Amino acid sequence: MPNPRFYSVENLRIGSTVKLSDNAATHATRALRLNVGDHIHLFNGDGFDYACELMVVKKSEVIAKVNASQARDTESPLNIILLQGISSGDRMDYSIQKAVELGVKQIQPIATERSVVKLSAERAEKRLEHWQNVVISACEQCGRATIPQVFAPKTLANWLSTNLASSATRILLNPIGAKRLAELDKPSSEIQLLIGAEGGLTQAEINLAISQGFQSVILGPRILRTETAGPTAIAALQSLWGDF
Repeated sequence: MPNPRFYSVENLRIGSTVKLSDNAATHATRALRLNVGDHIHLFNGDGFDYACELMVVKKSEVIAKVNASQARDTESPLNIILLQGISSGDRMDYSIQKAVELGVKQIQPIATERSVVKLSAERAEKRLEHWQNVVISACEQCGRATIPQVFAPKTLANWLSTNLASSATRILLNPIGAKRLAELDKPSSEIQLLIGAEGGLTQAEINLAISQGFQSVILGPRILRTETAGPTAIAALQSLWGDF
């Protein structure tokens, strides 16, 4: 069984000792029942995994010694930015979690006209912190050592106003007048993937996206839920042009 893997905010160096975060320590001691002498891996987002040995295991603290480092070659060759319509409940968490597992590089939550969740500035800040923790947890599980960033929520119009059409391949899931992914040319740079929230995007949002270079794409004859659409599209992109 692979050694357990935990995120650390520390600057990890061979020979240094590191105190695990409260969440990591609780999981290590209560769920995994690790003891002094057991081995774990730590990562901090710099692209490396750090092999560590537990030196102190107490209820109040767990301290590990860094013994070695190794570069992780787990990043996708595709530079995918997911523009995900903000959905309610666990749907947004699921979309983010699976997108990270599938290799997405960045996540931009989009406050769409049909988003059920309406976030005040204070709530948006708390949700952003929560979503970034979902990303970190997904990286722990899937073996990524580079951490995708979740950006503060924006409306589609606001995001487009600061991200003008460029060489990026812009893809919009939209069944009307759409192509299949296989009909698109292989992207040579960034891929921007736009997914609506519950109920999809409004016609005005679709028209705005298309006017800014987004191509309508269909994923088969069935209508997918918002939390299914993003991971499905990313998996298809990886199968066509990535590392699947």
